[in-house]
Amino acid sequence: MNMFDVAIVGAGPAGMSAAVYACRAGLSAVVFEAEYPGGQMATTPSVENYPGYTQIDGAALAASMYAQMDALGATFTQAAVEKIEKNGDGFVLHTAGEDFAARTVILAAGAKRKTLDVPGEARLTHRGVSYCAVCDGNFFRGKRVCVVGGGNTALEDAIYLAGICEKVYLIHRRDTFRAQAHFVEKVKANDKIEILYNATVSEVLGEGRVSGVKILQNGEEKTLELSAVFVAVGLLPQNEFAAGLCDFDKDGYIVAGADTVTSTPGVFAAGDGRTTPLRQIVTAAADGAVAATAAERFLQGKK
Repeated sequence: MNMFDVAIVGAGPAGMSAAVYACRAGLSAVVFEAEYPGGQMATTPSVENYPGYTQIDGAALAASMYAQMDALGATFTQAAVEKIEKNGDGFVLHTAGEDFAARTVILAAGAKRKTLDVPGEARLTHRGVSYCAVCDGNFFRGKRVCVVGGGNTALEDAIYLAGICEKVYLIHRRDTFRAQAHFVEKVKANDKIEILYNATVSEVLGEGRVSGVKILQNGEEKTLELSAVFVAVGLLPQNEFAAGLCDFDKDGYIVAGADTVTSTPGVFAAGDGRTTPLRQIVTAAADGAVAATAAERFLQGKK
């Protein structure tokens, strides 16, 4: 079993950035990815908020990041890490086919957006259905849109979209919000936001693009004509494989601050899977750089 200086779980922007910084520091790095390099970024048709690019296809940005880490000598392993165990001064990472040893670990498996699981949603994803208002809102400037959800993210999205869209419907399944009071006050004070309480989306409408939604409100079915559906019903961190390795919060995110340091020495967390106020490509990439640098310093300290 070969020993790597750093094992990176996840090949999204956080993981690939960590690999670049680790390799440039002279560390041997192995990167694990169960699906394909890029994660959510690779399925995003257009990225307009990553520094240096007015617009770039998400898959192209992912491919560029992968090519960079590959050229620097990172070992890429297309496999899911099923479990990580502490072993002496290092760690053992178990996959279905092989075990790997590493002196440090960077957890960068990210998070997945929760879906509405209604007809039309999957078919029209990236065609008017979005899970990131900050990423995609500008495509619908001056249009009528809706936000689905009742937490802080949903209300923040509605406020953000109201600044650039003609009208925002805020669809919430309950009659009160679980968001912080100051967000609720801002939403209620904004005349471009119409709140639909006790309402759920039953279908997303449209052929090639979103044209509207069907909602069920207080037992009555209605149709709203609009151009985009922003789903903000929560995230699912992909951290099950690291259970017991370090501390998680109540929602399953790895507890780590801007320094990416976790409760376990030698384990660092980067990207959407850690506790963080913003989950974007640029913040994930920054996390990866910080985590790799922290791993390098940790190893220097052990020497």
